[in-house]
Amino acid sequence: MIELDRAGDVWTVTINRPDKANSLTHDMLLQLADLMERAQAARVVILTGQGKVFSAGADLDEARAGLARSDVWERLSGAIAALPGLSIAALNGTLAGGAMGMALACDLRVTVPAAKFFYPVMKLGFLPQPSDPARMAALIGPARAKLILMGGQKITAEEALGFGLVDRVVAAEDLMTHVHGLAVDTLAAAPEIATGIKQMCAGTQAET
Repeated sequence: MIELDRAGDVWTVTINRPDKANSLTHDMLLQLADLMERAQAARVVILTGQGKVFSAGADLDEARAGLARSDVWERLSGAIAALPGLSIAALNGTLAGGAMGMALACDLRVTVPAAKFFYPVMKLGFLPQPSDPARMAALIGPARAKLILMGGQKITAEEALGFGLVDRVVAAEDLMTHVHGLAVDTLAAAPEIATGIKQMCAGTQAET
């Protein structure tokens, strides 16, 4: 249910469980974390989903059994954040719950117009994954992060663009073409350039 397509230096990772809104089981999260840890050698990593939903978050049965509190979510988002190359979330549809951590950890987020974004932890009685609120607040500010996390608001793609939660809204049929276009300059440059820019954007000293 997790697919990997390697085309040279571009790794495309696809969540493929459309019959269950790409909800994530523990095994799927382990596969994703393993892939992202292996992808440290990739120049570009694209994360997307199959069908009309990127991911509904945790599989409900497994969430009730403890998955919502598992540290595998943090392992996954940490591995994505640590990628030295360009990471792009190609959001083919709605993004919900703990799955938002994957997108927040990416360098760029590109979505289709029909997508909705929500993280209903208050309603479900769970804390969000540890790094998600800080990453969300860094993108959209603390008040808007609380609007989503505490106010339980479901926001549209256009609102997400206005907030800064996503970087582009493109037609569904153009999504992957647009995302690959964003990767062109990174692929053309030396790997250390991408790593250095990411370190500089994070306010850390680039290695020389």
